[in-house]
Amino acid sequence: MLPTGLKKNLLKAGLLNVIFGLTTTTAFAADNPLSVHVLNLQSGLPSENVAVVLEQQHKDGWKKLNAGTTNQQGRITALYPADQKLAKGIYRVTFKTGDWFKAHQQSSFFPEVPVIFEVDGSVPHYHIPLLLSPYGYSTYRGN
Repeated sequence: MLPTGLKKNLLKAGLLNVIFGLTTTTAFAADNPLSVHVLNLQSGLPSENVAVVLEQQHKDGWKKLNAGTTNQQGRITALYPADQKLAKGIYRVTFKTGDWFKAHQQSSFFPEVPVIFEVDGSVPHYHIPLLLSPYGYSTYRGN
């Protein structure tokens, strides 16, 4: 733990991010209620450039809210639309895994991975990690 005065000075100088490997995109995750992370289990590395779509369920079907692409760390730190408050309800995050595997000259059994989840308002931030391999995947509610 750094003393508060030193921490403030390092933040001002931008050195705290360098020392601890933090990026400005990580800081934005606290402002946005939804983030995702994709890790390739086969290589053990983050999956960069995975297309991801966010939708909300309505009575007449799914409504697209936003889309993004994972960064170099395999993350999208702000997937929920910035100009909207997170509403309770059923959401779907779809990871376009087939396109990602094709771009890496690999075959895959899953052309996409839809993750359907419920926002109940009990927490201010929802994080959805996807652990991915060509023939399997796992996901869970992260934090």
